[in-house]
Amino acid sequence: MSVSKHMNRVMKIIVMALILGCLLASCRKDAPQSQQTDAPSVSEHNDFTDLQILKKAFTTRQNNLQVKQHGEIIRILSDDTAGSQHQRCIVKLSSGQTLLIAHNIDLAPRVPNLRMGEPLTFYGEYEWNEQGGVVHWTHQDPDGRHLDGWLKYQGKIYQ
Repeated sequence: MSVSKHMNRVMKIIVMALILGCLLASCRKDAPQSQQTDAPSVSEHNDFTDLQILKKAFTTRQNNLQVKQHGEIIRILSDDTAGSQHQRCIVKLSSGQTLLIAHNIDLAPRVPNLRMGEPLTFYGEYEWNEQGGVVHWTHQDPDGRHLDGWLKYQGKIYQ
């Protein structure tokens, strides 16, 4: 990737983060104050991403899309140990679309005892691939430059 393409991508991410930050700050200003906890509850992210949006993201090869959805674990893969380590599994959405979930276990705790057939809720960044897409950034950003993501499995949140 050329330096100018890389810089364009970085600038797009920064602009998106600033816009989302402003929107979140505006919403929080009007919301009643509550006590902070280490892990967000799923209710803090009430709106699931429409399945049609995920389908369109796949057909248009979209990247950098923050999504929240749930699916059934249909395959558990070995960890990706090249570079940052990622726990991986494939989920099938109710629409039939499949997604690879790549959960960074260098930055977040491993989700224990994943089982096929179990539901998994996720909040992270969608990136296109030929198999349906991948969701990553399912963890907190130690540098505070990206939206924090998470996985919810068997009632517990991992980030």
